[in-house]
Parts: sequence; C-alpha cells; structure tokens
Amino acid sequence: MNLMVMAGTSDARKIIKKLSSTGNYILATAISINGGKLAKNAGADKVLVGRFDSVKLTEVIRNHEIDVLIDATHPFASDATKNAIKASKTEKITYIRFDRPTLDIPDNELIHRVDNFNEVVDEIVKLGDSRILHLAGVMTLHHLTGKIYPHRIVARILPTIFSIEKCQEAGIPPQNIVAMQGTYSKEFNQALMKEYDITVVVTKESGKSGGTHSKLEAALELGIHIVMVMRPELSELKGKTIFNSVDDVVDEINKLE
Repeated sequence: MNLMVMAGTSDARKIIKKLSSTGNYILATAISINGGKLAKNAGADKVLVGRFDSVKLTEVIRNHEIDVLIDATHPFASDATKNAIKASKTEKITYIRFDRPTLDIPDNELIHRVDNFNEVVDEIVKLGDSRILHLAGVMTLHHLTGKIYPHRIVARILPTIFSIEKCQEAGIPPQNIVAMQGTYSKEFNQALMKEYDITVVVTKESGKSGGTHSKLEAALELGIHIVMVMRPELSELKGKTIFNSVDDVVDEINKLE
C-alpha cells in the first residue's frame, strides 16, 4: 500500500519508523526542512515540505496514488487536520488520526485552564505585573504582545531563522529569546524559570510526548502560575478512526493490507 503520514511530531516519526519495516511505501509531509529531514531519517521513502491546504493535499494523494492517510500532526494543528479530512474524503481514501493521549492535569489553584489565546491574555492581566515564560509556540506570540509589554515575555522557541524573525516581529528583546529544540526535564525547566524570574508560564496541553508534564511539575514546585490552553475539539473528527497508541496505528494498517 501507499501510505501518507502527515508528520512534524516525535509521534509521527515513531509511526514512520514502525511502518517502514512493513514493506509499504511511505510518503511523509512536514512543514519545515528540519522536520522533513527527521521524517526521512525515520524511514520515509519520500518527504514533501511545506504547508498543504486541502486542494494541494488532494493533488498529492492523487499523484502518489495514496491508499491511506495517517494524520499524526500536532494536537493544535487544527487546520492541518481539517484539510487532511477534506482531502481524504474528496479522494475517497482511508483516514486515520493519531492523537496523543491527554494529560491527567491536577486540580491546583496555580493552573488556569483556558480555551484560546484571548483567554490567555485575560488570565495574565488578572495575575498582575508578571514575568511570562511562553512555551506555546512562536505562532501564538502575537496574541500576547498585542496587549502585554514584550519585555515581560521570555519566549522559548525552535532554533530556526523563521522563529527568531517571528520573535523580532513581536518585539521580544534578544535577551528574552531562548532558541532550543527538544523536551526537557523538570530540573532544566526550573533552572530556566529561576534564571528569568518567571511568575507565569503559558503552555498548551500537548500531551506527555510534548513535554507538558515536566513543565507543569517544574512550575508547580516553584509556585509559578500556569495558563494552559486546552486542546481544540474538532467536529470534523466525529466518527473518524482515532488512535492514541503508535502500535494501534500500525496494527490497523496491517489489518488493511
């Protein structure tokens, strides 16, 4: 079979690696060159890099005679998931969604759950004059800097030119840009929070593999407030095949052969 894996996450790379030994052809997509290299190294036969709307995805599916689309994009990549579902329906192919298991978030007065980034700003304003550690992706920074003085914000971002330019556009001062890639231990996160005198952490409920748990532990032990954006609920996923385990995805593919 010809499989298409919409990648860009560590979970997607695990899926590619496991499926690469099944003898199926694997086409992967990624939104960055680095993500593309990682997908290729994981075992993808071919990688396409870029942002694909439903029309482009439909063309890719048709041109590569894809049989199954595996959507392993980030839990917050709502547009990518919507486009994948629409393209799969247009081409009448099987759509499978891999969704990271959700975290068991403790009840704690330091944790402020919100549904979107407008609510993030509202919560920060309520907390008063804060030093903010933004761990929610460079594409969401503008929600904060539109209403909050950028010098109060420390942004941990991917070490790419694109991310640094986005920080500069948002007005984040150079000394407040922390460019690094990976998931980090509680101790490392705490060192960063202490170094910058952080009083509020902004993050997303991205699941355990996204490093959210260690961020929570680090902040709670230091008595730091956490404003957490919860995952969006997509009506488009209703009735779709959804797995929370990489092995379950592989087993499903084996059943379809």
